[in-house]
Amino acid sequence: MYWQKKLETMDAEELRALQLKQLNLSIARAKNAPFYRSRGLREVKSLEELQEIPFTTKQDLRDGFPYGFLAVGLNEVVRLHSSSGTTGNPTVVFHTATDIDQWANLVARCMYMTGVRPGDVFQNTMGYGLFTGGLGFHYGAEKLGVLTIPIGPGNSKRQIWFMQKFGTTVVHILPSYAMHLYSIVEELGIDPKADLKLRIAFIGSEPHSDEMRRQIERLWGVKAYNSYGLSEVCGPGVAFECPEQNGMHIWEDSFIVEIVDPATGRVLPDGEEGELVLTTLQREAMPLLRYRTGDLTRILPGRCPCGRTHRRIERIKGRTDDMLIVNGVNIFPIQIERTIMRVPGVGKNYLIEIHEERHMDRLHVKVEVDREVFHGTLAELTGLKERLTEELKTELTVTPVVSICEPGSLPVSEGKAKRVVDLRTKNK
Repeated sequence: MYWQKKLETMDAEELRALQLKQLNLSIARAKNAPFYRSRGLREVKSLEELQEIPFTTKQDLRDGFPYGFLAVGLNEVVRLHSSSGTTGNPTVVFHTATDIDQWANLVARCMYMTGVRPGDVFQNTMGYGLFTGGLGFHYGAEKLGVLTIPIGPGNSKRQIWFMQKFGTTVVHILPSYAMHLYSIVEELGIDPKADLKLRIAFIGSEPHSDEMRRQIERLWGVKAYNSYGLSEVCGPGVAFECPEQNGMHIWEDSFIVEIVDPATGRVLPDGEEGELVLTTLQREAMPLLRYRTGDLTRILPGRCPCGRTHRRIERIKGRTDDMLIVNGVNIFPIQIERTIMRVPGVGKNYLIEIHEERHMDRLHVKVEVDREVFHGTLAELTGLKERLTEELKTELTVTPVVSICEPGSLPVSEGKAKRVVDLRTKNK
């Protein structure tokens, strides 16, 4: 059921025709929501006319709190998810029973694509509740017929116990937590490759570099797949890597994808980097038209060797609001991660701090190193520090202050990792 060959390998012309049909259904649904009712939406004759519809933003969702985007009656709604709302009103997302089923189908499609089958044991270490990541994968795995362990985050030794006792083969995990959990495995004297049955890891929910993904694969002996989703348009299942691990297929029977210039809103051609904009095609309770995700990526040109024709987006570089400006230089945290993870001897955790020194910005990068490296000679540690400083300077065009740290000395979160601390007075 989840290898939907006709849908997943549909040629471009057929796919565009399907999108146009679904787009007009989505527009018709959206007109029932107070926010879109005021925009004078009309049926479109071509996909190109979508560009005439104004963008929808996260601030629009906050301003429309709580029911401004609801396109059906409350008697048809069966689920609500929400952001934390730490900066004003939270964003709330509503689902009908059909929305939940469609979402589960998308996640099941993603998991099947990577090789998950009935008979696998799936351990879900992500948070449940208002966060969409945990429940999205849970429903997808059960839809696929996979034994599912809804363990949630934290309690690392218990996580490992379940992996051992129930032969977990597939795990859904934050990349930073995968690195932390490996340090616990080491302490317990467990060899994941010999003593566990893990073969697939789904990683996401926080920005991470391909270098970190490869390190997770090497340490755990798994294939680690990058996933993308956001609660505003459903949650996980929007885009996913296939076994080629070269970009994430975005399911174009459920979403129209655009890449726009973040400053001007101009639609960019395939291959150019910009902000990801999504239009939902299947949602009933809360359709969104041209939603600005704030995520930076590009559409990869060319067809994927796996045979699926849905276009691929590159891994997310960061968010438009994640960018750091250090003495006028634009820096994304993922650039720092990518650079340090390429250096042998670097450990599993790091921290970025920005200080204000003599009225100038100063970038500090604290890097844990492997235990044997930390206990090496002073000359070796000095050499490693100099190499990290030089490689970061080359990548960033800013000279950082690099500190070599003992393994386990930097703070660890069992939720999303907090990698950046801005200590400048102007940002307090």
